[in-house]
Amino acid sequence: MASIAKPILSSTFLPPPPSLHFNPPQKTPSLRLPKKTNSLVLRASYEVGGGYTQEELESRENGRSRAHETRDETSTWSPDQYEALLKGGEQVTSVLEEMANLLEDDQMDEESEELAVLLAAQGVIGKRVDQMESGFMMALDYMIQLAEKDEDDKRKSLLEVIKETVLSHLTKKCPPHVQVVGLLCRTPQKESRHELLRRVAAGGGAFESENGAKVHLPGANLNDIANQADDLLETMESRPVVPDRKLLARLVLIREEARSMMGGGLLDERNNRGLNTLPRSEVNFLTKLVAQKPGKQVRDMIKNVMLGKDEGADRTDEEESKRGGKVSSGIAGTGSKPNPVRPGMFLETVSKVLGGIYDGNISGITAQHLEWVHQNTLQILQEIAF
Repeated sequence: MASIAKPILSSTFLPPPPSLHFNPPQKTPSLRLPKKTNSLVLRASYEVGGGYTQEELESRENGRSRAHETRDETSTWSPDQYEALLKGGEQVTSVLEEMANLLEDDQMDEESEELAVLLAAQGVIGKRVDQMESGFMMALDYMIQLAEKDEDDKRKSLLEVIKETVLSHLTKKCPPHVQVVGLLCRTPQKESRHELLRRVAAGGGAFESENGAKVHLPGANLNDIANQADDLLETMESRPVVPDRKLLARLVLIREEARSMMGGGLLDERNNRGLNTLPRSEVNFLTKLVAQKPGKQVRDMIKNVMLGKDEGADRTDEEESKRGGKVSSGIAGTGSKPNPVRPGMFLETVSKVLGGIYDGNISGITAQHLEWVHQNTLQILQEIAF
């Protein structure tokens, strides 16, 4: 098939080893598929005598800059990371070669070609998923990143098909509630997520999707689903820099929606994480919000923080070095600098305060005001997530 040529093994697009003590093997796998016309020139050359328009010169210079940026990103890798990338790259290249052998029919139309790629990926990866190196996904992500920099949509699409297939196979080996979290992360519509949760809570089974395809849902406990999402987002929020805002927003939505479907809703006693002292940064931000009338200005404040701006901005490397690399708990009443406001912890704080109001332990804040904050935060996270 013309669009999926057999990969050529070459080390042209691998970053240089980070240490002289690590010698990579002589034959290293290519981390990209060949293109008929290579848009990057990764060698020093000089064009003498003109002959290039200003637009062509700028294009060539931008290509060199992208290649230089890619090498800068990998300059901090350890020898172990580099070796894992090489081993994973060998397996990715092997998968591509086997898929290319299966897809040698040049007479397929575009629709048949897409289906053939999916079937080939399922067949090839299904045989290898248990023997994959730990660096397989690392190499695959690196190749996708290179395809993005090269603006090669066809190569990027093929690599993403392989990635989705691998994740699908790995998900099937997970416990039911973990599988459900994965399904919910790929379900953009709120109503569809609620329907999925209802069917899963009822024991799962085989159902027909809107496009007519059969979907097999496992049975799972809503509390387990909420706790799984909470564990994942808590790990993400404890880092100085949130690696993926979209994924974080999806996990928060899954946790909140699973909790809201439980017997007591958001105030169900099973949702109590035991926060006896609320986090200072979230409390300070909530105080600012309730001091103003609900409206567009307050909503914009919430949106900026959920996007990682203002009070929700990630800590810089310089700030981390001043703190000695220690993560502050940011608990009210301590002298340490608080963490940035995080979506999951913020909604946890709102729910905790709401519970105090309903129990009669907190006065001076209306429940309606906090419910407005909670509802609008969920709407904003839906916009960010999908």
